[in-house]
Amino acid sequence: MAPYESDRTAGAEGLPDEADDVRAGRRKAARYVVPVAVVGVAAATIGLVPALADSGDPSLPKITAEQLIEKIAKSDVQQLSGTVKVSTDLGLPSLGGLESGILSGATEGSGGSSADPQSKLIELASGTHTVRVAADGPDKAKVSILENAAEYSIIHNGNDVWAYDSKSNEVYHSTAPAAEKGEEKAPKDVPTTPKELADEALKSVDDTTSVTVDGTAQVAGRDAYKLLIKPKQSGSTVGAITVAVDAKTGVPLKFTLVPTSGGAAVVDAGFTQVAFAKPAASTFDFTPPKGAKVTEDKEGKESKESKAPESAPSHGDLGKGLDGLKTIGKGWSTIAEFDTGGQGMPSGSSSEGGDVSGFLNSLGDHVQGKFGSGTVFSTRLVNALITDDGKVYAGAVTKDALVKAANAAH
Repeated sequence: MAPYESDRTAGAEGLPDEADDVRAGRRKAARYVVPVAVVGVAAATIGLVPALADSGDPSLPKITAEQLIEKIAKSDVQQLSGTVKVSTDLGLPSLGGLESGILSGATEGSGGSSADPQSKLIELASGTHTVRVAADGPDKAKVSILENAAEYSIIHNGNDVWAYDSKSNEVYHSTAPAAEKGEEKAPKDVPTTPKELADEALKSVDDTTSVTVDGTAQVAGRDAYKLLIKPKQSGSTVGAITVAVDAKTGVPLKFTLVPTSGGAAVVDAGFTQVAFAKPAASTFDFTPPKGAKVTEDKEGKESKESKAPESAPSHGDLGKGLDGLKTIGKGWSTIAEFDTGGQGMPSGSSSEGGDVSGFLNSLGDHVQGKFGSGTVFSTRLVNALITDDGKVYAGAVTKDALVKAANAAH
């Protein structure tokens, strides 16, 4: 046994009282939220590089898994700056010419601005990116994606959220809603740092999860403990999650998720440089450059003026099909089930979607069961079964688990 390993599993009675918030609420749904959040990372503001190598094996005081989770939960770091590199390998196929059409459609749906973060999500579904991050409390944050001779930045300063694409010289502006007490002003659609990834993973800690301390490492020049999170259940595509936690501050410095299928990590996000000092105030200043096209988030303003509830879908009718969402199973093998209200996947003939539907069908595996027929779309982490009657079953589970769940539901 490693000198820092705890053979205890963090279950309902394993976590300290101070870390109750880690395991409270939405526990059942969290099993598929975690992998979905990871997919969001692949499509958001951090990208792909080779896995960051740990260096050294610092000698640190012994600590249990419960104590380390408590350390993360109690971490109150409000100010930091650094550089993050992430490897994301979901095993997605190249979309070729279809990708351009999808990106074009996303841009049109966002008011025609290439700076809109929503269009950027699809664009960054794969590729190599280096990200600079800075934060000064809940009201000031900046994330910049460094590209070849270009940069894309999202800046949150007070009530304003700016996004700037230097390549196209376009700006997207929205206003963050006023925060209620204890809530952050800026919405967090996807995690952008190892800490946010770790927070999502820790929501999944219950009696279906094994949590141990797996030695130490050095990340970005800082001593860290390694927290190892592994599902106990079979059928999950998640093999293990490792979080390198800063020994001094409790801030997660690196997050690695490996699939049960083996091979390269699906996500490997870590700081290469980090400092816990107050960033310069100018870091969060932004003025649209001369000649830049500025797009205002009219939809956000309209929803604010009408005081729409937070649960209302923010873009068209995309959220309507999720109204009846429910979950099947428990733990890491939980499957989300919902009805799109549609007719499933078109057959691929020209009258039912033409080349696009035929291409999508070619990516999936056709399956049969009590539910009739359907198509399973797979990545190395998240799989989804779409039946011909429009039902969707999705989760970080195997294809067989999805078919079994669909059969049981019929």
